[in-house]
Amino acid sequence: METELINSLSRQEEEIPSLLSSVQSRIDGFDVIHIPSSENSLSQVPEDKNATQNPMPENTNFNHHERTTSISMPSSPSLYLQEQRTNPSLHNEIPSPVNFFGLPPRKSNAEKVDPNKKTRFYSQPMETKQKSSDNDMGFDAMATQNRMGRNHGLRDNRYDTFKTWSGKLERQISNLRGKPQELPEIARSETPQTARVPEVDRFFDALEGPELDRLKKSEELVLPENKKWPFLLRFPVSTFGICLGLSSQAILWKNLATSPPTQFLNVPLSVNVVLWCISISVLAILAVIYLFKIIFYFEAVRREYHHPIRVNFFFAPWIACLFLAIGLPPSIAHNLPHFLWYILMTPFLCLELKIYGQWMSGGQRRLSKVANPSNHLSIVGNFVGALLGASMGLKEGPIFFYAVGMAHYVVLFVTLYQRLPTNETLPRELHPVFFLFVAAPSVASMAWANISGEFGHGSRIAYFIALFLYASLAVRINFFRGFRFSLAWWAYTFPMTGAAIATVRYSIEVSNVFTKSLSVVLTVISTLTVTVLLITTVIHASVLHDLFPNDISIAITNIPSKKIRHDLYATDVESGNSGESK
Repeated sequence: METELINSLSRQEEEIPSLLSSVQSRIDGFDVIHIPSSENSLSQVPEDKNATQNPMPENTNFNHHERTTSISMPSSPSLYLQEQRTNPSLHNEIPSPVNFFGLPPRKSNAEKVDPNKKTRFYSQPMETKQKSSDNDMGFDAMATQNRMGRNHGLRDNRYDTFKTWSGKLERQISNLRGKPQELPEIARSETPQTARVPEVDRFFDALEGPELDRLKKSEELVLPENKKWPFLLRFPVSTFGICLGLSSQAILWKNLATSPPTQFLNVPLSVNVVLWCISISVLAILAVIYLFKIIFYFEAVRREYHHPIRVNFFFAPWIACLFLAIGLPPSIAHNLPHFLWYILMTPFLCLELKIYGQWMSGGQRRLSKVANPSNHLSIVGNFVGALLGASMGLKEGPIFFYAVGMAHYVVLFVTLYQRLPTNETLPRELHPVFFLFVAAPSVASMAWANISGEFGHGSRIAYFIALFLYASLAVRINFFRGFRFSLAWWAYTFPMTGAAIATVRYSIEVSNVFTKSLSVVLTVISTLTVTVLLITTVIHASVLHDLFPNDISIAITNIPSKKIRHDLYATDVESGNSGESK
């Protein structure tokens, strides 16, 4: 067979036209074996028994071009070399026709690769599953990544959902100072639907307790739970209760210095001046702080305003302003302009139209649903305004607010007395707010006395109600101890001071030893209470730094946590399916 094959090849060489046979067929790097000139003779080829017996013709030119079998190479040379190293017999499995003629085996293409020559690799398209976006990540993974970001010193911008335009200004100032505050994309995964102001039913669903200030175990917070929040986010509107206690003290000591039944005490008016200055200073400081909260964290203020219990404390700063107007020292001014009363009472009218309408119209904000001792703050402002207006010589305006306040106080008093079985009892920490029951009738008695011109039967009825409620609470000493200090303790001060002021006013009409002694006793109790609470508040605020814990009430999500997890999981699945289809 070898002889026939050689003869057929020889005939093919003879059939090649003369023009093509003269063409140089040697192409560098293309299946060519470079043989020195001395190797042109066939005597240099290793001897083979079959070749000796059957010599090849002399006109066969095997030194010009080597006829080989083409082999498909992989897309990357390194892949083939790796396979060859792991399987050295890979190239031996490919037959070569040269072996039929006794020639040395052809070097494989892998062996011809110059090791000193830099190999060029071409990128190959690879299918990869598209990563889901940060907004599509699971709820737990998102929280974990945010914690990792905080551990690496990155700013947690989950607080930005509570910021207004000032948040952008803060970041711009930080960038100008060379301290860019950027987060990984995962930290910007807060969805707008969880950061919106919750509806009133969400407050009842996510929070528990009479004050709706404790988070249920099944709920999540928009802000981190195990980290102290910025100060403005922890500064609640209920802090203005401090101003109520201090400013009412200024009124008490003004009455002690000017009332005939207490002249034997020889109280100087300078005490009233000092207390009035302290009160207005504290009110100004707290008002400025809360103004900054409105500017920088307006969303947090909106959440407090929509909170069914916390909204009552928005009356507190305006009530404090009325107290400061009533307790104004005579050395500063004797008479106030009438327009000041209208300016101060306008916020009361706006807030009452909203809140009283909700109490009456039903829904989740109906009075039977949101009834709480803190609701007295939305009532007592009517009586304080009537007291100030009557002392300024006004008639119709004070009677109007007195009538509105008395009508709603009766409804609130009855509702709180016969709380529904579904309503929770107040925890020990909130027992001081029970003293708010004393505040409204105490001020109402003095307001009606100024309107009618005497401390008559109407005033005495309201005063006796307040005095009885005061006594019924004072005898229950164990009811008001055994719990840690909080801002709720300031609920003691304003009602106690109001009862003392009403007693001083009553002693003018009924002057005897009992009324005078009662005025002194109630004054001492209220003054000591305010002094102790003021010192304790300063210690907790400046030394212990625990006066303002994280305000859980404003950090709930707008939708239930289970629904958040379900929506995020569904979005993640949809994004995964779309990636696979692509």
